[in-house]
Amino acid sequence: MGELKLMKGNEALAEALIRSGCDGYFGYPITPQSEVIEYLSREATARTGMVVLQAESEVASINMIYGAAATGRRVATTSSSPGISLMQEGISYIAGAELPCLVVNVVRGGPGLGTIQPSQADYFQATKGGGHGDYHLLVLAPYNVQEMVDFVKLGFELGEKYRNPVMILADGAMGQMMEKVELFEQQTRKTSFADWATNGKPKDKERRIITSLFIEPERMEQVNLNLQAKYKAMQENEVRYQTMNTDDAEYILTGFGLGSRIAMKVMELAREKGIKVGLIRPQTVYPFPYQVYKDIAPKVKGILDIEMNAGQMVEDVRLAVGDKTRVEFYGRMGGIIAEPDEVFNYFEKVFLGDK
Repeated sequence: MGELKLMKGNEALAEALIRSGCDGYFGYPITPQSEVIEYLSREATARTGMVVLQAESEVASINMIYGAAATGRRVATTSSSPGISLMQEGISYIAGAELPCLVVNVVRGGPGLGTIQPSQADYFQATKGGGHGDYHLLVLAPYNVQEMVDFVKLGFELGEKYRNPVMILADGAMGQMMEKVELFEQQTRKTSFADWATNGKPKDKERRIITSLFIEPERMEQVNLNLQAKYKAMQENEVRYQTMNTDDAEYILTGFGLGSRIAMKVMELAREKGIKVGLIRPQTVYPFPYQVYKDIAPKVKGILDIEMNAGQMVEDVRLAVGDKTRVEFYGRMGGIIAEPDEVFNYFEKVFLGDK
């Protein structure tokens, strides 16, 4: 067993960055994730030699990530919704250049400057691109502080496996809540790097050039085809999800991140009343676990999707289910977290109201 500690989500994530052997963090403070850079500034460099730099803006920080990732180093940035929006051009460049890095979005309410309260309204931005071009991030959606820790280590590993940026899609509540976490052991920072890294010209070999600029359309198309093949491999190998009480379920609740925690409590309320309710929780929202929804849809009377937005992941649920069962949505916006009782009342109204 690793070290057990009671930690705030943002600080636990920062500790995981240090322990994962991260070489560099480039970021800019924004509520509700500012504790990340504060923790790293205090802890990281002295313990591992990790570079921690507060950039002048989110635009600067993501371009620093681009440059540092090109040298084969493990690098990361964190921000919240408006800051992540500013990073979209750089993220597209990084995806086009096929570089691994970790980007963490501790989502707050919007659009615009919005509120500093938690939200899940950046799902479309995270999973459908966000910036320009046909690209995808691999997106991990933690539902507790433990997964914020675990997904840092996993995110670096997946990014390096696929040479692709990885996003952890959390929210303001998860960044601020305190929970017990098991921390993994300190990993040694790498000293050798991949043969694509721009860390010096190899003797008697061609120069290593990393770019996302390809002027000839035939070359640009081939780059895109290679990217699509990579995303297909992710869809085949990296889908992650959790199911609960689905074997005998007549209804399914679903949600990602904090929404899934609400769904778990609603499931308990339903089971206490003898209503057979199960749960599906995506841990990867890209690639999305379409097949698990497709398989269960003909076996249940309906699916209720719970999110902290106007209805975003529900579109992927409906795409998976088609006309095989009924799909309903319940969401709160503006930083409001739904109470399990209100969601259960809605569930009873829409699915059991005719009884």
